[in-house]
Amino acid sequence: MPDIPLAMVALLCLAALAAGWIDAVVGGGGLLLLPALLLGLPAGTPAVDALGTNKAVAIVGTSGAAVTYARRAPVDVPTAVRIGLAALAGSSGGAVLAAGMSTEVLKPVIMVVLLGVAAFVILRPSFGTAPAPGPVTRRRVLAAIGLAGLGIGFYDGLVGPGTGTFLVLALTAVLHLDLVTASATAKIVNCCTNAGALAMFAWQGAVLWQLAGLMALFNLAGGTLGARTALKKGSGFVRVVLLVVVFTLVANLAYEQWLA
Repeated sequence: MPDIPLAMVALLCLAALAAGWIDAVVGGGGLLLLPALLLGLPAGTPAVDALGTNKAVAIVGTSGAAVTYARRAPVDVPTAVRIGLAALAGSSGGAVLAAGMSTEVLKPVIMVVLLGVAAFVILRPSFGTAPAPGPVTRRRVLAAIGLAGLGIGFYDGLVGPGTGTFLVLALTAVLHLDLVTASATAKIVNCCTNAGALAMFAWQGAVLWQLAGLMALFNLAGGTLGARTALKKGSGFVRVVLLVVVFTLVANLAYEQWLA
């Protein structure tokens, strides 16, 4: 592990705690965790080490949140795993394509989509407040595998930021889940995509395991607490956090596109 001041290690652990909570509630914890690593690691540390360490930390918090949700929320685990495997394939394809193209042209499109999503959620207060009656049809499951799995998985490999938030929105819209159950399902899908990415980074030797292990403990605590908070507060609370994360993501993409 590189020589990092103790105060900076403490700040990175606090960032991991907060990121775990945000990610468990509605996704988007990487918006906090990855920039914290990029800023907190010593100058000269390869960016790929920050990316690999980020995945090693995030998968622990995501797994903790997934277990907490699965125990207390009505999650269809087999369906979530099928979507997750599709997302794993999609993210691999996106990562391959990302090596040969600039993602800058996609960011304005993503911002417009996110603003449209925010407007929809604001204008439809009932969105995600209650699940649709009756069982989910096979057609909707296949649509979720295509959109939330292959489609958003591809986005995760190609661009990345806000993947968890997109998953929550897609699962709510396609499977007619309430926001709490959609968040729970998204955590299982995220575990699949994070595992694939982490395996690749570990193979490249791009994970700072000692730092990741310490931060992962805080991320796990944040993820477990976030899942419990969402379960306790309900879909209305998740809806508010969702809007905050969406607008934060738009601001982050705008900064990267035009100001950075």
